[in-house]
Amino acid sequence: MGIDTPTAILHYVYDPLCGWCYAAAPLLRAAHELPGLHIALHGGGMMTGANRRTITPEWREYVIPHDKRIAQLTGQPFGLHYFDHLLNDLGAVMDSAPPTTAVLATESLDGRGLDMLHRLQKAHYVEGRRIAERAVIDSLAADLHLPEDTFGATFDALAGDHTEAHIAQSRAWLHRLGGQGFPTLALEIGGRITALDIGVWLGREQPWAQHLQGHLTQGLPVASPAAATDAACALGIDGAKPLAC
Repeated sequence: MGIDTPTAILHYVYDPLCGWCYAAAPLLRAAHELPGLHIALHGGGMMTGANRRTITPEWREYVIPHDKRIAQLTGQPFGLHYFDHLLNDLGAVMDSAPPTTAVLATESLDGRGLDMLHRLQKAHYVEGRRIAERAVIDSLAADLHLPEDTFGATFDALAGDHTEAHIAQSRAWLHRLGGQGFPTLALEIGGRITALDIGVWLGREQPWAQHLQGHLTQGLPVASPAAATDAACALGIDGAKPLAC
């Protein structure tokens, strides 16, 4: 089914280490299947710089209730390697920058940044792997059949300053959209941008896809702005702690 309006874009402000972004992953997969809809990925760097974290017993106790709620709402799987290994891997660093660079590199190479994001999320929440480590990222790139040398060179080129600039731009998008954290989504049609209430669609991929398709077909932005929801990872800026993951 075609779209008779200018380019339709689903803006997605995310973080690879945000549990509620993992909750939203099935919705992004469903949106990706819609003809004529481009997904723009904006990695907001929830755990970068002063907000990087290490695994501690306190962190484990903090995130487990969120994880259980996500599983209940969406059916998203959480593996034993995540609960029993990673969340007990004291001192393991959680840094959003390297996996965000991996998404940028994959998107740059073949437009499959969303595939890399989903692979990173599975590696973290199901397989219990340290997705901030380069060796793990390279392994995930191989899983996606990305050329080793090309991916490595692209990753190196986009790491550091380029990734930091992308994170700054993504946070600007977050504020522009009125988002309070991750995930924040908005639909842009014909230059008009309207925020989406992600919370009401969690675990409801088919109705969500039908909702988006209806607006794409009509060429109209969503009428209602995003409603407040606690199904989000809060953004830590200027030294503030992320409130949820």
